[in-house]
Amino acid sequence: MDERFVIVGGDAAGMSAASKAKRDEPGLDVTVFERGEWVSYAACGMPYYVKGEIEDLEDLVSVTPETFREERDIDLRTGHEVVEVDPDAETVTVERDGERFEQSYDHLLIGTGARAIEPPFDGIDLEGVFTIHDMDAADAIEDDVSDDLERAAIVGGGYVGVEMAEALAGRGLEVSMFEMLPTILAPFGETAAGVVENHLREQGVSLHLETAVEGFTGDGRVEAVELEDEESVPADVVIVGVGVAPNVSLAEDAGIEIGETGAIATDEYGRTNDENVYAAGDCAEERHVVTGEPAHVPLGLTANRAGRAIGQTVAGSPTETGDIAGTAIVKAFELGASRTGIVDEDEAREAGFDPVSVTIDAASRANYYPGASELTVTLVADRESERVLGASLVGQEGVKRIDTVATALHAELTVSELENLDLAYAPPFSPVWDPILTAAKVLNGQLE
Repeated sequence: MDERFVIVGGDAAGMSAASKAKRDEPGLDVTVFERGEWVSYAACGMPYYVKGEIEDLEDLVSVTPETFREERDIDLRTGHEVVEVDPDAETVTVERDGERFEQSYDHLLIGTGARAIEPPFDGIDLEGVFTIHDMDAADAIEDDVSDDLERAAIVGGGYVGVEMAEALAGRGLEVSMFEMLPTILAPFGETAAGVVENHLREQGVSLHLETAVEGFTGDGRVEAVELEDEESVPADVVIVGVGVAPNVSLAEDAGIEIGETGAIATDEYGRTNDENVYAAGDCAEERHVVTGEPAHVPLGLTANRAGRAIGQTVAGSPTETGDIAGTAIVKAFELGASRTGIVDEDEAREAGFDPVSVTIDAASRANYYPGASELTVTLVADRESERVLGASLVGQEGVKRIDTVATALHAELTVSELENLDLAYAPPFSPVWDPILTAAKVLNGQLE
């Protein structure tokens, strides 16, 4: 196969695509340009490296550059930044150490990922103020946190904020969290968020909800977080985790269509408006399984799965990248929280549904079996079609059960069909009626 597959970006989507394409079609020339030095790493593990539970940053690397080059025969070039794409000429312009060259392609994958949003806070450039979205940032934070520091501030109550609160508390710092919304973990729904909020407070985290941060002050190094009304909260280190934005400028400059979410628009095969250009990972849209509309939910499995499918397509076997449900799970000290689909009823109404929901508390195991704990389940459905729309779970164990609901979403199951699933039972693992089945049974009663 005398063709070249060029990939921009060497993390989840890019390296999954490269590996699958080369495996399926060994004669394909596969070249990956990565502007940094890290490739194929587990970004989700970075908070646990900062906490100290992961001893070596290298442990987060799934496959080394040497393995890609020597064992998989992939032309991986780190320290190479693609600065321009010319779809008409089918070339990319690459910069390395101030010098530029062009590389032609037959197929191109844009996997430029996303970047941490840096609001225009005063003092955001002070020493001790960080975002955490790549390995170098994680290493810098871990190196910065020392016995001399006492107080940490987290700006943003999403996944990163909650995980970093645990990480920095685990390093012995007093942690304050600032969130503009009424709750943290907004996509998980008010019930799950409320349980996590109470647990964070029990762990000593000071929560400041519905609180806008104005900036940071300090003499060279950050000393305080400045809030509205001239209120000031001392801080020796600050993590800004207010979300991410897709890196789309390279694609946009090349005339590649940007979707309504702000990410690169793609079809079911990950193809853009240019038939030879694909996009995947945190920079690209996918179709939401519940609404059928484009969505941008940057998660690890989404990137890996889409990249692998595109690699297979380029190698000659067209493969759909798959719909997404936004299934996610997060650890908050001794609690876990998970979610999938549409949990918020207002969001469901905006999508054209008539939502009805229930929240139940159930035991994670048989009540009489040691170690059983309370698991809170919120289940949402459409009243007219009775189709399951989404769910959230929160508890000390068992929140991975969210995968059952995610499967129900992809299968477009009704609440009754979910209730009648034959799920496993044994006292160490579940009550006779699994909490998911119990929630479906209660919700089905409201629909009848």
